[in-house]
Parts: sequence; C-alpha cells; structure tokens
Amino acid sequence: MNVYFLPMVTLHCTRCGLDRDRMAFQPFQNDLGRRAYDEICSVCWAEWLKTQQQLINHYGLNLRDPKAKEFLFQNMEQFLFSSAGKSGS
Repeated sequence: MNVYFLPMVTLHCTRCGLDRDRMAFQPFQNDLGRRAYDEICSVCWAEWLKTQQQLINHYGLNLRDPKAKEFLFQNMEQFLFSSAGKSGS
C-alpha cells in the first residue's frame, strides 16, 4: 500500500455528532491537542481555524505572547467541547 494515499480515519465527532474524517494530524503536542485529534472531525476543526483567525485579527493577538496562546486555547476548548457550541451541521 502506498503510504501517500492512506485512507482517512472516520470518527464520531464530539462537537457535531456526525461520523466524519479525522483531522490529518494532532494540532498541538499537549492534552488539548490530543483530545481534539481524538474527538473532533476535520470539518469542525476547519470551523475552529476560521474562528481562531477572527479572534487573532479582532484582538490583534501576538502569538508569541503566552497570554495570547492561553486565550486561544481557552476559546478553542470552549468552541470545540462546550455543549452550547455544538452545531449539528
């Protein structure tokens, strides 16, 4: 089997509740990154990336600032795992 064409793994997404493709890689090397990789589909991850960019632009965040990173991690956790954030799209 050609390693460049491995099939995508499907998972049951915690956020949207649908069976969809898993994101291609673990986004962060921490517990939150592992949880996102294990529980969030690629579609919901893409929605988060759009929201993250909006937050960075709106607040003028400097991603080298540890406080800015913490702010994004908190918002990411709320967006992906909050029961109020489930979209069902």
